[in-house]
Order: sequence, then structure tokens, then C-alpha cells
Amino acid sequence: MDSGNLEHAEAGIWSGYVYSEPDQLGLPYQDVLIPVENGVAPAWKFDPVAGVNPSGGWAIHIHGMGGKRAGTLRGIPVARRLGLTSLVVSFRNDGDAPPSYDGRYSLGQGEWRDVEAGINYAISNGAERLVLFGWSLGASIALQAAALSPNSSRVAGMVLDAPVFDWRTTLAANAKAAGLPRPLVRLGFTILRSKALRWVTGLAEPIRLDSLDWLARATELDNPVLVLHGEKDDTTPVEASKKAASLRPDLVKLVEFKSVGHSLEWNIDSEKWERSVEEWFHGPAGWL
Repeated sequence: MDSGNLEHAEAGIWSGYVYSEPDQLGLPYQDVLIPVENGVAPAWKFDPVAGVNPSGGWAIHIHGMGGKRAGTLRGIPVARRLGLTSLVVSFRNDGDAPPSYDGRYSLGQGEWRDVEAGINYAISNGAERLVLFGWSLGASIALQAAALSPNSSRVAGMVLDAPVFDWRTTLAANAKAAGLPRPLVRLGFTILRSKALRWVTGLAEPIRLDSLDWLARATELDNPVLVLHGEKDDTTPVEASKKAASLRPDLVKLVEFKSVGHSLEWNIDSEKWERSVEEWFHGPAGWL
């Protein structure tokens, strides 16, 4: 729940969401429906600031695991000022888009196809170049989409907030924080990768962790990437982002924040977050 009566609440959770509905931005938008594998997925479309030359650039905003589209609304104002049309997409198993056949997250392995459907929608409506804004799992999905989409040549760059570059690193860090013994963690990785043990996870397909490891696959990156990551992220360690930046300094720019917690970079310093996006956008790459 995004809101409620605290006097009657029995449980709750802190959220990094600043806006729970697009109306709260005070910006004009449209509700649109995007055809995906199992039906249609709802999305929000925001046009650029009036008077700004659109230039055919679109931003695709992709939320994280266990979240909703509203989590990405923090990135709309800066994208709008930059002259980008924004499309805020939903994807399988997030409660808005149609579920997958197994009803399970696949860490970006399958979800990218729904983002690809959003890319197709954008192109059919005039998009010439695309910027993928990915948050947490959404960053992993963005990396997959940029690599696997038949329209990958249209992807000009990515803005990744608290990204998952390697699921082994992220899952191991969370397991350690939870106090799980290493043998149990190794068993968990084996189960995720095993076709024979799908009955344990409920996954339709095993998770190919190697294909989701963008530290090992760093040489395959071919788009400029801006990474915005908190120094004390307790869910997705910033060390993976630092390694990505060191492996591909030609493409990956890392901006660190003093934030504590996961995907709270904008919340702790929205001015720095948006300025970093603007400077990167207008930087030496000059890709839009």
C-alpha cells in the first residue's frame, strides 16, 4: 500500500517513492497500453517541456523488484527538461502488467521482453533514439534490453540507479546480511541454475546467472552508461558499480552519493542526481 491510516495500521514498510501517482508531478501525461506476450501492459507517457525541440529522443523508465511504475517518477522532470518523451513501463509480475506463466521474477532474464515491447511502442510513435532509465532490477533489465533487443541500435545510452550488474554479488551480499551460511548460499545458486530443480523455485526456466553478469560481460557494453549509486547501499553493493566503471572507463561514469539504503540517491540529493544526468547528457559523448 502506498498510503493508509496509521492509526489502524498493523504493519508497514518505508519506501523511497516520492510520488505514488503521476498526477502528483503536476505534469501532463497519458495512460497508454502496450501489447506484451500475455496481454497488454499499462504505461504512462509524458511529453517534453513545451517549446523544447523533441529531437526524436525518448526515455524508457524501468522500475525495480517488488515495486511499481511510480518508483521511477523521480526521473521524469529531468528527462522532460532534456527534451525527451518519457514512457514509464510496467513488466510481468509487477502487479500492473500481465503475469508470466510461472508468476516469478527472473532477474531480468524474461522481463526485458516487456521493456522491448515498450521500445517498439516508442519507435512506432516517432522515437529515433532511446535512453533507458533503470532502477535496481530495472537497471539489469535495461542492460539485457540494450543487448538483446532487435532495436538495440536505437539505444543511445542508459541511466542506471543502484544497478544490479551481477546477481551473484547482490544475492550473496543480501544472504550475508541475513546471516545465511555460505554452503546454503552456494546451494541456492545451484538451485536457481538447475533445470531439474525448477520444482523448488517454481521458475519456468532456470536462471542463467552468467548471462546476467555484466561485470564478466563488460567488454560487450557499447553504450554510454551513467551510474548513480549510494555509498552505503545495503541491498546492491556499490562495489559492483565501481568495478564496472573501472572495467569500462570509456563508457561507464559512476557518480556516488552519501545515501544510506537502496535506490535513495535522488531522495538524499535530488539536485545532484538531476545535475549529473544533465551533465552526462550534454557531455563529450554528445549522443543526443
